[in-house]
Amino acid sequence: MPSTPLPNPFAGRISFNYRSVLIAGLMPLLLAGCEAPLDLSGVEQEQGRSIRRTDQFQALAANERVQVAVGNDGLVLSRAIGSEAWQRQILPGAPGLIDVEVCADSRLIALSVDKQLWRSDDDGAHWQVFAIPTQENLLDLTCAPDGRYWAVGSFSTLLSSDDQGQSWSEDSLNEDAMLTGIQFIDDTLAYASGEFGLVARSLDGGVSWQVLPPMLDEFYPQSTLFTDADTGWSVGLDGTVLHTLDGGESWQLSPTPVAAPLYGLLESADGLYALGENATLLKHGGSQWTPVPVPARPVYLRAALATADGLLVAGGNGTLLSLKR
Repeated sequence: MPSTPLPNPFAGRISFNYRSVLIAGLMPLLLAGCEAPLDLSGVEQEQGRSIRRTDQFQALAANERVQVAVGNDGLVLSRAIGSEAWQRQILPGAPGLIDVEVCADSRLIALSVDKQLWRSDDDGAHWQVFAIPTQENLLDLTCAPDGRYWAVGSFSTLLSSDDQGQSWSEDSLNEDAMLTGIQFIDDTLAYASGEFGLVARSLDGGVSWQVLPPMLDEFYPQSTLFTDADTGWSVGLDGTVLHTLDGGESWQLSPTPVAAPLYGLLESADGLYALGENATLLKHGGSQWTPVPVPARPVYLRAALATADGLLVAGGNGTLLSLKR
């Protein structure tokens, strides 16, 4: 079929002002010549910093020589104990790092959302990557006292490696729930927790697991921490904290003065801390939780480390703060 010619916008006009067209065509160039040069100094300064506003920290860890923070896009920050200067590196492939732990041999291991384990044998200077062969999504990582690595995730999956991440064995509690945490109290006692208030306990170092009665109201724990064999804490949405004194057999509400979601827990020599949204930092003393002032924008706080003189706190938008006692 022959194409229909496009209409001529100038058809039937008596004259055409070519001077107007020429000026109109040159206007963008004339305006560009009048604009001031684009100032990129702020961008360059930001890119030169060790800590940037785009950094989203997810976890902290420390051995006797170094402190390490991990986060989005393969971000790893490290600094020697006692130093103020952070060294910045981006791991190959820019994996989303969601956890970092220190093992009994002082090695560092980190977990990415890409189902990868990253291991450093030299205090975070260099990292090796190992694939974790599973179809499940993973959320938490830990080192057992016997040197095995453990990771947990969807469909109540538990994975373990006894050769430093080179190969993995997979098990499940056979519950359709996301495990959000795993912790070893000693060589034999371990706890796992997750969606729908799921709590499981192992008395044989992870060989077998017993599912305990669920937490209150099918609670979704963002973080669970046992401070000894019997005493445990779990935090989640709406400023909720649950507490157990019988090894996870039963849980009670521990009221807080906030409604912000809580994401992390830390036990230190001077008390128990909870961290969360809107720069929330709570300290438990006696029988109640008390807010701790934090000099930060209202961003999330997710991880904390006890230091020689206080706390190191990490969160969103480049938040990495040293808080003095």
